[in-house]
Amino acid sequence: MSNGTSTIVAALIIGLAFVAGSFQVSSSLDQAGEKLGGIQEAMVQIAKNPPSAAPAAAPAPARRRGPDPSRQYKISLGNAPVEGNKNAKVTIVEFSDFQCPFCSRVFPTIQRIKKEYGDQVRIAYKHLPLDFHTKAQPAARAAIAAGKQGKFWEMHDKIFQNQKVMSPAKYEEWAAEMGLDVAQFKKDMASPEVQKQIDADKMQAAQLGVTGTPSFFINGYFLSGAQPFEAFKVAIDKQLKG
Repeated sequence: MSNGTSTIVAALIIGLAFVAGSFQVSSSLDQAGEKLGGIQEAMVQIAKNPPSAAPAAAPAPARRRGPDPSRQYKISLGNAPVEGNKNAKVTIVEFSDFQCPFCSRVFPTIQRIKKEYGDQVRIAYKHLPLDFHTKAQPAARAAIAAGKQGKFWEMHDKIFQNQKVMSPAKYEEWAAEMGLDVAQFKKDMASPEVQKQIDADKMQAAQLGVTGTPSFFINGYFLSGAQPFEAFKVAIDKQLKG
């Protein structure tokens, strides 16, 4: 083969290769374009018809705090001080803390209940001194000690009426004003028997699910907090009619 012929053949081969390569590049570009077009079309369709969101998980049911107000509980009075007619149709059991501001707030409401309902209602007092109220335990012991000489309710009222000045010195002063034997009063305040009564009330509250003060059971039905008189009236009237 002459040099001229060889040159022509080589040129033809290079040309064919270039054409083939161009065809392959063009084909790849066309395919890529088709793929991009398909992706764009899919995105348009998704935008027009978005997939429905996954259903939200159902919220967990709220956990009840405290006793069930729709349930009637059997409350043992034990040796709790009780004020009112022993044959009253309605018994209100109060779990309270002498240092609790909400217990102080509901104190006038309880006094009003006693006045307006008279012999139809009696009140039983249970001690639930909260751990973060450092003056509540001594106050509870003072009230129980006064009760041993027949003056629980007098000391109870005096403490709530003077909540800002609670102290052992004041309890002794008030005991003297009430005509109590102060030496015996001080001895009873420090006695294990008095502390045992407080602990028993706290245990009963825990068994009932009571964690805060004031808490009430009206013929066994729970009423929480320093409710207004109207809330007590609804609950009491319901029991009187029942």
